[in-house]
Amino acid sequence: MKVVALAGGIGGGKFLRGLVRAVPPNDVVAVVNTGDDLWMHGLRICPDLDSVTYWLGDAFDRERGWGRRDETFRATDELRRFDREAAWFGLGDLDLATHLYRTRLLADGRSLSEITGLVAARFGIVARILPMSDDDVTTRVDVVSFGQEMDLHFQEYWVQRGGRDDVKGVRFQGLDAARPAPGVLEALAEADAIVFAPSNPVVSIGPILGVPGIREAIEARRDIAVGVSGIIGGAPLAGMADRLMPAAGLEVTAAGAASAYQGLLRGWLVDERDRELAPRIERDLGIRVAVADTIMVDDDDAEAVARAALRLLGT
Repeated sequence: MKVVALAGGIGGGKFLRGLVRAVPPNDVVAVVNTGDDLWMHGLRICPDLDSVTYWLGDAFDRERGWGRRDETFRATDELRRFDREAAWFGLGDLDLATHLYRTRLLADGRSLSEITGLVAARFGIVARILPMSDDDVTTRVDVVSFGQEMDLHFQEYWVQRGGRDDVKGVRFQGLDAARPAPGVLEALAEADAIVFAPSNPVVSIGPILGVPGIREAIEARRDIAVGVSGIIGGAPLAGMADRLMPAAGLEVTAAGAASAYQGLLRGWLVDERDRELAPRIERDLGIRVAVADTIMVDDDDAEAVARAALRLLGT
């Protein structure tokens, strides 16, 4: 069974850990958000690609909730002694090696999708990881802080400023001109199942769907597409979806998250705590709903969630 998963962030990484246990890893393709990518200290950093890679490569730091396990931060700590303002993005010493390698290969003319495959191979990953696009797409957040309007890179909003600003809008620079990375449309066309991971619908899945051709490819195969709500009991388990969804006109509920994918899904998996929303989602969105415990404490839980999502397709 060939499965394509759209993913980004911690929820996406956790889910993929379970998905590659529910189906053979070599039958899984993860299409990952790159809107969060940025240049920092001359290095190309791809937070969601790296997060997914570290999860699938069993190198993710589950306790800290980001980055690699057994990480140290000596370089960042030393930079902070030189210039505190330049050290707001916490780059770990092990993580730096990934960015150095990626940046050198980009300078040599290699594509992001090719480099992503090489990085995945370094971690022994069998599943295929694809960026949504090899073209640059940048997530920008329009905010108001103490009456002042500001245009921020997503990482400035979330990491540097701690997500404290009032969000008025989210934009994706370069999205209209972006092309799906090689293999993305082909994977969607050949898939037996397409799964929306429990990722932020605005800044994780939203940019992927915005790449010209991807939404249309999924819409044409809606009968094999299912999703897992990352909103449980009216709040995300991690991240800032609750701060961004209202700016995108979405209700911060499992129903609101489902509405972000209206016209694209056959089925939607919600947590036990959102059981009462199931009839509303089915009635208003025409999506079949299943209910399960969707909190993924460990890989066993993640596998159970992946299997529950696939059962919505009768598999």
